[in-house]
Amino acid sequence: MTGEPFRRFTRADAECAEESLAPAATRSTETRGREHPEPQDPVRTVFERDRDRILHSKAFRRLKHKTQVFINPEGDHFVTRLTHTLQVTQIGRAMARALSLNETLTEAICLGHDVGHSPFGHTGEDALSPYVEGEWLHSAQSVRVFRVLEPANLTWEVLDGIRAHSWKIDPPPSTPEGMLCRYADRIAYLTHDVDDAVRAGVITHTDLPAAAVAAFGEPGSAWIGSMIAGVIDGSIEAGLVEMQPALLAAMHELRDFMFANVYLRAAAAPQRDRAIRVIQALVDHYMSHPESIPDSYRHDDADTLTQVIDYVSGMTDRFALREYDRLAGLV
Repeated sequence: MTGEPFRRFTRADAECAEESLAPAATRSTETRGREHPEPQDPVRTVFERDRDRILHSKAFRRLKHKTQVFINPEGDHFVTRLTHTLQVTQIGRAMARALSLNETLTEAICLGHDVGHSPFGHTGEDALSPYVEGEWLHSAQSVRVFRVLEPANLTWEVLDGIRAHSWKIDPPPSTPEGMLCRYADRIAYLTHDVDDAVRAGVITHTDLPAAAVAAFGEPGSAWIGSMIAGVIDGSIEAGLVEMQPALLAAMHELRDFMFANVYLRAAAAPQRDRAIRVIQALVDHYMSHPESIPDSYRHDDADTLTQVIDYVSGMTDRFALREYDRLAGLV
């Protein structure tokens, strides 16, 4: 081997490499930009900088102690928001690579999509919704985290993908990479929530819808691979990011099954009720004692309720439970 052992790879090199992506891909040189303009990094593209800023945020670190399905679980192998986020990111990148889309943009959106999630999973959203007009959404809170609570000055494309990663949000993501996050999120939580539910003894593999098993194979890694392939093939066939219709129907049936038999099952009602009671008691307490909110959650442009929800929604499961017990002991 002759010559120097290393070669410097610059932002310009990375931007040049993006020219070989698919026509539909979002290129970093075509970004709508940041809310506050800033000098370019000599090594990283704008989307690479966003990815790094998300990874180093405090909100991202707290995901390790936030629930996915089972509230503050005792076992070591239950999925948390952090492991879920990493799984979503891996799935999203795999699909972006196969479709020749922007992997780094997909990665940044996937890494940031859940940082605004409340404690106790989607039950936390139900607990907070009565305090706001309409519905409290973790996707909107994730955007608020990076715009206000931990200002990261992220690009418009990353914030847009985070804003609309949930299927209930309209309009949908403006980029195909944002759409990949939508699919990656659903693929990750359905496949791994099944594993957790079986591990917890809530369901068995024989309970699963026959259509899902026929479409995706045996639960586990085969499911993930089949769903990823369904998005890749469906997107190439349709010319936009979507799953093949037959597989999408099977995935929707599996989701309906999980809601009926796992997420909203009657046996979990006491656990859900407790989670709602904890969160609402915390909100009510801090509304009465706003001076107790840490300075980092106090913003002059926000009313007291917004500051309280910023603080409570940012709590981990164990911190919320500990704070609830502490406050109960003071009464």
